[in-house]
Amino acid sequence: MPKKLNIIIFMLFFFFGNVTAQIDKKSPLFLELKKQDSLFFERGFNNCDITYLEKSIDENLKFYHDKGGFQDKKLFLERTKQNICSNPSQKPIRKVIESSLEVFPLYNNGELYGAIQSGEHQFYIREKNKKDVLGGKAKFTSVWIKKNGSWVLSDVLSYNHQ
Repeated sequence: MPKKLNIIIFMLFFFFGNVTAQIDKKSPLFLELKKQDSLFFERGFNNCDITYLEKSIDENLKFYHDKGGFQDKKLFLERTKQNICSNPSQKPIRKVIESSLEVFPLYNNGELYGAIQSGEHQFYIREKNKKDVLGGKAKFTSVWIKKNGSWVLSDVLSYNHQ
């Protein structure tokens, strides 16, 4: 029996011993991705800068939405134009819940190539001369890849919409 236990402990260490925990919320990578998330949604979602979105999304984007289904880059941009940016008198606004943000670095042979970012965000409806009204919230998990010195969004899970 002890031999089996030793094998199980070895396997657990082998498979889980190198798991990287969420990085410190004061670390440069965490702060850089927090800024990237903020910029991405403020410019692309809240201000409908479609040109910025196109440059900030990987050509092979995979976006999984629990209500809207799967979207590639083309469909993601089309739906953003239709559903987020088509009616400025009732504009959806996204705000991250900052305390929920987590970042997990991705390495290949010791070199940082990307990161997983997860958290929760809230969605509001903004009407001119009115206070933003909360419309819902959801969880997200995003994969950011570093390409030519810039972060691009490559994969997204958007789920638990309420």
